[in-house]
Amino acid sequence: MLNAFFKALGQMGDPKFRRILLIGVGLTVALLAGATLGVQLLLPDTVSLPWFGEIDWLSSLLSGFVLISMIGMSVFLMVPVASVFTGFFLDQVVDAVEAKHYTHLPAVPNVPIKDMLVDNLKFLGLIIVVNMLALVIYLLSTFLAPVIFWIVNGILLGREYFQMVAMRRLGRKGAHELRAKHRLTIWFAGFLMAVPLTIPFVNLFIPLLGVAVFTHLFHKLNKRA
Repeated sequence: MLNAFFKALGQMGDPKFRRILLIGVGLTVALLAGATLGVQLLLPDTVSLPWFGEIDWLSSLLSGFVLISMIGMSVFLMVPVASVFTGFFLDQVVDAVEAKHYTHLPAVPNVPIKDMLVDNLKFLGLIIVVNMLALVIYLLSTFLAPVIFWIVNGILLGREYFQMVAMRRLGRKGAHELRAKHRLTIWFAGFLMAVPLTIPFVNLFIPLLGVAVFTHLFHKLNKRA
């Protein structure tokens, strides 16, 4: 497990990795900035209230509230959105790992764009929905909230990343069967990925690092099987 993590970490300086990281983070920031600007443009210049008439400063207050809200939401949405963008380059990340560490393996066909899009959108929806449902638990659990966050997202990250990587060589059914045999190991790897999600800026590297880690883990478990 740790061997897979350190191997992946050691390859983060690979030019292919840097390119994908910059694209993924850039698209994520652009999307969130565009969403913030779009909401602000929808706000009226003035707000008219009964008995008070038109109030100019209320519009500025709402604009500031939207900006602060979007910044807060970005902390929550940055990782799942970055994960989706990184997922579009999953083949390139896995190919780079295999080209360096598993040169004996034959090439595999790229996943069709349609399948990749569907899987990535499902992953995004799953992360957002589960974390929204778990938000109440986070708020009630106070100091245990980070631990619950790590456990929940460890399950999600382990499940989805391993599935996406394994599907390339085993197909959807084969990947599901191998994942079912090694649930605990895969969850622990996901847990290791989830812990840095709570560290600002560091969490932007996690989608890319996660794909590399689970590539190593897949080959280890598949060889054992």
